[in-house]
Amino acid sequence: MQRLATVFGGSGFIGRYVVTNLARAGWLVRVAVRRPDEALFLKTAGAVGQVTPVSANVRDRASVARAVAGAEAVVNLVGILFEGGPQKFAAVHAEGAKAIAEEAARAGARHFVHISAIGADANSDSAYARTKAAGEAAVRQAFPNATILRPSIVFGPEDSFFNRFARMAQLAPALPLIGGGKTRFQPVYVGDVAEAVVKAIETPEAAGQTYELAGPKIYSFAELMRMVLHETGRKRPLVPLPFPIASAIGCVAQGATSAINAVVPILPGPALTTDQVRQLKRDNVPSAGSAGLTDLGITPTGVEAIIPTYLDRYRARSYYHRP
Repeated sequence: MQRLATVFGGSGFIGRYVVTNLARAGWLVRVAVRRPDEALFLKTAGAVGQVTPVSANVRDRASVARAVAGAEAVVNLVGILFEGGPQKFAAVHAEGAKAIAEEAARAGARHFVHISAIGADANSDSAYARTKAAGEAAVRQAFPNATILRPSIVFGPEDSFFNRFARMAQLAPALPLIGGGKTRFQPVYVGDVAEAVVKAIETPEAAGQTYELAGPKIYSFAELMRMVLHETGRKRPLVPLPFPIASAIGCVAQGATSAINAVVPILPGPALTTDQVRQLKRDNVPSAGSAGLTDLGITPTGVEAIIPTYLDRYRARSYYHRP
């Protein structure tokens, strides 16, 4: 009999890779999402009937309980980068994680994998980081043997980091270096994160552990912007943007986006928020001595090996033109 895994947030950027990897590993996969019709594309990730989208909302306990019923493994990928409408950091990252972990434990699931983030900190100035920490604590209390994965910024064809700045390089006369561009990142490939989820489920030693997932190299924000410009064949000045000015811009951008979406919901989200600026004041790299991808038997994939495969579409001249 095939084992069943329920993946909350399975239609998102990371989720689609997790679902595919679980299906390849032989799992039946139940994809728990708010709008199952938008997850139908995942049915082709496995054999006929292997992947099934179902309706679930982390703010609705009954739907969460139905989604985890009979599952041997439960994966929580639900998260937001900015707040909007009923989607608040506390409701999604903390209360949502608590509901999923409690219902998974009640349903008798054997494995629980929770995706958090590097920088999760109960004492952070960032609401995103604080609620990520609260989610971790809630998961640990409800499901002590849960495996927590904390990725750095995740890159891949559908990412919201490199794609965002590549689009900006197409339209804007310059790229901003928030806080001078000194913040350090250790980007991790989405395929490695998905593989880590499967390894966390199938490796007994991973139960109850926390892993900080990162790529093989550390980059400053400025270095990543130069990489974007190189791969897109664009020449744009990099303009330092002090944190106070970036915060003010984030406040205006978030307010304008909320006002527009209140009338006609057409914008996916603000280009920058004040909370994101607060996050950029801290390096986004693993803490010293933390377990990571190699402890799960995964060799980290470098940024340079992947982003040329999807940033070419932003080139000024042609898809195949190289600088």
